[in-house]
Amino acid sequence: MDFDFSALAPEDRYRLLTNFIGPRPIALVTTEDAQGRRNAAPMSFFNVFGHDPAILALGIQPRLDGREKDTVANIRAGGEFTVHVVDKDLVQAMLVTGLGVEPEVDEFDLAGLESLPGTQVRAPRIKGAAVAMECRVERIIDWPKRALILGEVVHMHVRPDCLDAEGRYVNPEIYQPVARLHADNYVTSDRQHVWPAATLADVLAAKKDA
Repeated sequence: MDFDFSALAPEDRYRLLTNFIGPRPIALVTTEDAQGRRNAAPMSFFNVFGHDPAILALGIQPRLDGREKDTVANIRAGGEFTVHVVDKDLVQAMLVTGLGVEPEVDEFDLAGLESLPGTQVRAPRIKGAAVAMECRVERIIDWPKRALILGEVVHMHVRPDCLDAEGRYVNPEIYQPVARLHADNYVTSDRQHVWPAATLADVLAAKKDA
């Protein structure tokens, strides 16, 4: 089957892309507006795009009625945000904060979350979260129905039990991020596999012997 995206309705493009590009990590993004009101919202068009500089990307569309989402408005105004990668412990909060509410509603209260102040940014972080990355806007690229926000990670908080004894790698028994597939379907990382790559010499030797 072939699909010409230039002739395809946006909702059909969305369905195809989100069905086949996955699983997608989920960012629970927290911000603060000019009045000091807290905001939290999940974004599944999200990933990391480098380490030097450390760049995260968020793709955020407007509300269904065309208004800009609070997350984008707050990021534009303050230039800062904090990203929490959703794991099993944050699933229910992620679902609640994804509900469409007005700017005056505090999603922390709505989802039963506690906050801690940021270290280098104004945006609050979620108390007890496995990981929180404080970001400053590097640039924002705008389309009529999409804002692509590139943020530089300036500070990272990691809950100690999520790392191994050496503090270098995640502890897969504790840290189990959740990723989105399509619609209300998600996948967890509680089944991990170790698949080391063969050396190039071994691959070439096997081809020669075949």
